[in-house]
Amino acid sequence: MFASVLIANRGEIACRIMRSAKALGMRTIAVYSDADRESLHVRMADEAHRIGPGPAAQSYLSIPALIKAVRDSGADCVHPGYGFLAETAEFAEACAAAGAVFVGPPASAIRAMGLKDAAKAAMQKAGVPVTPGYHGQRQEPRFLRDKAYEVGYPVLIKAVAGGGGRGMRRVDAHMEFESILAEVQREAQELFGHAHVLVEKCVASPRHVEVQVFADKAGHVVHLHERDCSLQRRRQKIVEEAPAPGLGDALREKMGAAAVAAAKAVGYEGAGTVEFIVDASKGLDKASFYFMEMNTRLQVEHPVTEAITGLDLVALQFKVAACEPLGFGQEDVARRGHAIEARLYAEDPEIDFLPSPGRIVALELPTGEGLRVDAGYDAGDVVPPDYDPLIAKIVAHGKTREEALDRLGQALRKTMVAGPKTNLAFLRALCVAPFMRTGRYDTGSIERDPQALGAGPRHLDRQAAATAVAELVSRELARGVAEGGGGPWGVADGFSLAPPRPTLRPFLADGVLHVAQVSFGPQGLRVEIDGVAAVDPGGDIRLVPAGAALLVSRAGRQLEVRFPEARDHRTASAGAGSNVLLAPLHGRLVELRVRVGDRVEQGDRVGTLEAMKLSHALVAPRSGVVGELLAEEDSQVAQGARLMVIGD
Repeated sequence: MFASVLIANRGEIACRIMRSAKALGMRTIAVYSDADRESLHVRMADEAHRIGPGPAAQSYLSIPALIKAVRDSGADCVHPGYGFLAETAEFAEACAAAGAVFVGPPASAIRAMGLKDAAKAAMQKAGVPVTPGYHGQRQEPRFLRDKAYEVGYPVLIKAVAGGGGRGMRRVDAHMEFESILAEVQREAQELFGHAHVLVEKCVASPRHVEVQVFADKAGHVVHLHERDCSLQRRRQKIVEEAPAPGLGDALREKMGAAAVAAAKAVGYEGAGTVEFIVDASKGLDKASFYFMEMNTRLQVEHPVTEAITGLDLVALQFKVAACEPLGFGQEDVARRGHAIEARLYAEDPEIDFLPSPGRIVALELPTGEGLRVDAGYDAGDVVPPDYDPLIAKIVAHGKTREEALDRLGQALRKTMVAGPKTNLAFLRALCVAPFMRTGRYDTGSIERDPQALGAGPRHLDRQAAATAVAELVSRELARGVAEGGGGPWGVADGFSLAPPRPTLRPFLADGVLHVAQVSFGPQGLRVEIDGVAAVDPGGDIRLVPAGAALLVSRAGRQLEVRFPEARDHRTASAGAGSNVLLAPLHGRLVELRVRVGDRVEQGDRVGTLEAMKLSHALVAPRSGVVGELLAEEDSQVAQGARLMVIGD
């Protein structure tokens, strides 16, 4: 076994890899960007090396910077985790050239599965079923349109180098094909440097089922059963479970055998995942399945496989990389109970799931029987705007699916995050959704009615806000008593010879101006918002101090409540029609398209904000002339920061 490992990654996966490495007696070496200097994975490691500034292209995606860290640390091996360079053949080769073993498949296998068209050709040759469509080299728009017509609409256009739902569009009508094709090709060129696409039949009621495979260097390949990853939003997985609900044993065996055949076809080594689309339109008992792609790395959702098999997949990766045999056969791979994983993200479901980076003021993660939490942050840590906003994965295991789902729901109710907005309330709602409870879902289940799961604008929680306002008023009174000294004038009991008279008190809730009624009576302080009164904090309403504000946590939702300062009256609620453009989220202002004195129309794009690897257009909230620019290009801005003032 190796003496040391450099983890070429960050966040929860780096922390998770370190736990297995330390258990094997290995020295753990972290790498970090400037954005991650104080992060949890750096604190956990035995040593750490800086690899560059915050942007991933200059740090975690920089092969020269990582190889320098490999040489400086003397690492025996490199574990890439997932994402970043985990599926980059050039990185695997660079590690070997630096004298470190790459903990993953050989570069040849990465290349064989790196482009969808080549991978599908290899799978067809190996007898693995692939989705009907055109996977060839010809790229003329009219030719591809004709192929789409032969396949039959709806079809999917996919970038051959794409992944994670990027570079993919659905086409429902023949007349739309060429315009959508141009969009996909443009996006593919920008994101992946490769504009080639393939055209496939769009499967009705698809289930996304993947099979975990493992292979040693002697060519021994096994599968570790399947996972269902159909619960997705914009083709990004949210909840995963193993085994796949409703899948019959006969279909399960066929998919496992096909996954093993796929791994053998490319000379695979280590951990990999073969992803299939299952056509469940006629029921799972009669379902067909098709090869979609192979992920030549560890998956985010690997903990559910570990839960039902009792295996440590990271330890197995190290074992195979060290040229040791797996030491077990297919018949030895157990399947015990059921496991479900939920991904807790720093994002706001009420504002189109915009990333919500920032400091985690308070964090409570669940513990208990049948629970596992893989987290990348502690309270006090900062979720940076540069990377994927995954905070933690919460995994529940039970003897049955119902028991696992109940445990997951209980675990999510015990979870609390204050600081960034999160998808916690969304996950809680998902756990009790009818399609989730029955296991009868597909990849479109969430997006058919996201509002039912709390995704989209919601009304102010008046009771939670009133409770926070009451606490802020109480603090003001306590400060007044402390500053006023003793005597009858230093008693904050609201005594008055006149009847109770409410006063109006403005406050900001997530930057939007509201008004509360504050009064004193025989029972003391009373605060109401539109007739809804404050209650004592505790139970499901939690108040967390954050400077002059209070973060109110209730049922997985969060609200920031504070009293306005003078400037807030000018900028609160700066949306459409306002003369102030506010930053919609934390991020880097990568582009300003206007200068002071320029004329803009409402809705014009005036800049671009980059956060969590995504670009967000900034548009003029009103028509007028740019009077002030309050931020510079290539600067980091906070959510709610004033960027631009537009005058008449």
